[in-house]
Amino acid sequence: MTDSRPMPMCPMAETCKGIMDKPGSSLWMMLPGVVLIALGVLIIFYPQILAWLVAAVMICMGIGMLFMMTFMRNVARRAQ
Repeated sequence: MTDSRPMPMCPMAETCKGIMDKPGSSLWMMLPGVVLIALGVLIIFYPQILAWLVAAVMICMGIGMLFMMTFMRNVARRAQ
């Protein structure tokens, strides 16, 4: 048995259409891609940038883990 009714439109389609209708929104969506391409080209010419980026990510992850641990300790303390 086949259903001959048309498929309903995706709920995200209206949201995406609304976002794309705003002036300048496509620029903000393209910007991360342009930045990643530029960063990739810079890494090709200056490979030491990659080491700095890895170090920066590790430092940020470590700080984030410390904040998370402090938050979880506070939650456990309040639960007692």
